[in-house]
Amino acid sequence: MDQKASPSRLRIFLADDHPVVLSGMKTLIAADDGLEMVGEATDGPEALRSALELKPDVAVFDLSMPGMNGIDVAQKFLAARPDARVLVLSVHEDGVYLRRLLKLGVAGYILKRSASDELIRGIHAVANGGIYLDPAIAGQALGRPAPMAPAGNETSAISELSTRELEVLRLASVGHSNKVIAIRLQVGPKSVETYKARAMEKLGFSSRVELIRFALSMGWLDAADL
Repeated sequence: MDQKASPSRLRIFLADDHPVVLSGMKTLIAADDGLEMVGEATDGPEALRSALELKPDVAVFDLSMPGMNGIDVAQKFLAARPDARVLVLSVHEDGVYLRRLLKLGVAGYILKRSASDELIRGIHAVANGGIYLDPAIAGQALGRPAPMAPAGNETSAISELSTRELEVLRLASVGHSNKVIAIRLQVGPKSVETYKARAMEKLGFSSRVELIRFALSMGWLDAADL
């Protein structure tokens, strides 16, 4: 499938090896005037090849596909297109896959059982530069209920952050690149790197997973203006 997309719509690519699931997702996409399907695939190799060729605004990959699993597809796709927006569908709720995918740069993770309610919201969120995690798994997957108040040591560390450091961290947590943050805050990209590094150090964070966990506790991922 390869349709000519309207420039006013988000171009969506779907990959899932279950015909019923794929059909259901296509129906959801078709019902949203802001979205348009540009391609689909039913196995991993086909998903990777087609997504790279079509360059969708958002690529939705099933975690379990024949030939190549969703993790490998996402990793190879993002390696070739680092700024691409990827959302993964999964039946797994234990958080192991979620943490691994976040480290790879995947922007969204939705459980198949709630895709009918969460897929469209997730697509729009990641297309706008945000991170979207299925509400049913976000808290437990990242090691704490969400949302909740930051832990004591994080609370005290927050007071040590400058306004600029906090703002950079907030924008970075929802998936904005250094370049985009620099434009929004009217500072240089190197300054953004410095602010982010200082903030991470003050909070004692060494990974993106810790940052996302913190962002959940602060309610940043639910903000509509990001």
